[in-house]
Amino acid sequence: MQVLRNVFRRRLRVILTISGITIGVLALVVMGGMAEKMGLLVDGGTKYYSDKVVVGADGTLYSGSPLSLSKADDIRQVPGVAEVTSGIGGLLDPDTTMSFGMPPMFDGSDMRGEAFESFEFEYAKGRALTTDDLGCVVLGSDMVKKFAAGVGDTVTIRGEQFTVLGILEPTLTAPDTQVYMTLPDAQRLFVQDLPEMVRGQVDQNDLANSMTVYPTPGTDPEALAARINETVAGVEAMGPSAFQDQIAGFMGIFNAIIYGIAIIALFVGGLSVINTMTMSVNERTREIGVRKAIGASDRHIVGQFLTESGIIGLIGGVSGLFLGWVAATVADKLLESRNLDLFLISPRLAIGSVLFAICLGLVSGLYPSLHAARLQPVLALRYE
Repeated sequence: MQVLRNVFRRRLRVILTISGITIGVLALVVMGGMAEKMGLLVDGGTKYYSDKVVVGADGTLYSGSPLSLSKADDIRQVPGVAEVTSGIGGLLDPDTTMSFGMPPMFDGSDMRGEAFESFEFEYAKGRALTTDDLGCVVLGSDMVKKFAAGVGDTVTIRGEQFTVLGILEPTLTAPDTQVYMTLPDAQRLFVQDLPEMVRGQVDQNDLANSMTVYPTPGTDPEALAARINETVAGVEAMGPSAFQDQIAGFMGIFNAIIYGIAIIALFVGGLSVINTMTMSVNERTREIGVRKAIGASDRHIVGQFLTESGIIGLIGGVSGLFLGWVAATVADKLLESRNLDLFLISPRLAIGSVLFAICLGLVSGLYPSLHAARLQPVLALRYE
């Protein structure tokens, strides 16, 4: 209690100092929550691509350009290929604008590689699709809220009615915003997005815009991707490392910007702690002199002021964490109608933010506490 009384001896000044740390931690929590969410999406993608090869149209791997299903037959002839799954997908709402996060998507596949798939979904309700389930879908966890539907209900997608067969458990990654369906259903939806001139020139039943290649046991996915690029014309294959390299570069820049903003805010808060503790030492010089005169050691004086600065950091850290959590929760709630979930306040972020604030308080209070410990008792007692 005595420590708290010392901390709040100048209430307005301390509250302003705590506010500085609070704003810094608030920025760290909000920005860090965004980075945590993005990191989780990347981790999910890295895990999915870790043991397989992804194939798209040559030069347009990331654009979702159409491929002929006959390319899957060509790829199956490449040594080291166990199976190829042909898939097609696109935006659930064709009018969706660019957004920060994973937009709602539909995804259909011929399911030929299910026996080789290592990335398994868990179902909260219902069951998985089969190739015979035309007109049926499986919803990611976020899509349940979007459609307000359960197993057995019907949902409307692009003006068509689909029956919900299953609901996935939350993954906090891309599958949460996906609607899974059979390949023929997805092909029909995909063709709607094509320009009218192109639409009449393509065979709907021969379309895919991505293929997933499963290597045989012992086959290196990177080597297999190179082999496919060399032997199959009109396609571009990507192994696990290409995905990881591209994402690592993006995430490095993204995290540097996000955490840089938060660190600057915390640095300003640290300067305010130094100022507050220095003024506190000056105001309590006589008190320090009395304590040293009756036997207080330098270690006790340093410990006293470090404790006070640490408490300032702790209070600022906890309040900043709370406000950051509230801000992230409110933002996600407001963006729920657009199916955007941008923040993830993970336990490590919460604990790390508070610990960082405490360390900031301790480091910022180090110089003032050492200055207090060096005061000569006689001079301190004469200080006015």
